Amino acid sequence: MDLALWIAAGTLALVALAGGVSKAFVPQAKLAAARGGEWTADAQPWFVKGLGVLELLAAAGLVLPALTRVAPVLVPVTAVCWVLLMIGAMITHVRHGSANLVVLNLAYLAVAAFVAWGRFAA
Repeated sequence: MDLALWIAAGTLALVALAGGVSKAFVPQAKLAAARGGEWTADAQPWFVKGLGVLELLAAAGLVLPALTRVAPVLVPVTAVCWVLLMIGAMITHVRHGSANLVVLNLAYLAVAAFVAWGRFAA
């Protein structure tokens, strides 16, 4: 079970890292032109960059606390925050006509819920 939780948290951390880097460092016009990033055209730049920073923090929060054994409760707390983020992402994608990405967000949500459940129970 522990290995499955590590794999799930690591996978989510990679997803968060990729999303965070793109939102924090890629110009907003380039994001808006990319498939799945159309929603950024309607968002304030500070909001997109802020989401990027939150995703970078999530990437760290999903693995570093358990890895260093410093405040490991932050792993399931981060996973719960990821669940909330995915709910917001699903709403945003539906509103902007990218309903096909909702399935991907739902998968990330399920993995995050598994990590939260598994690490809170540990």
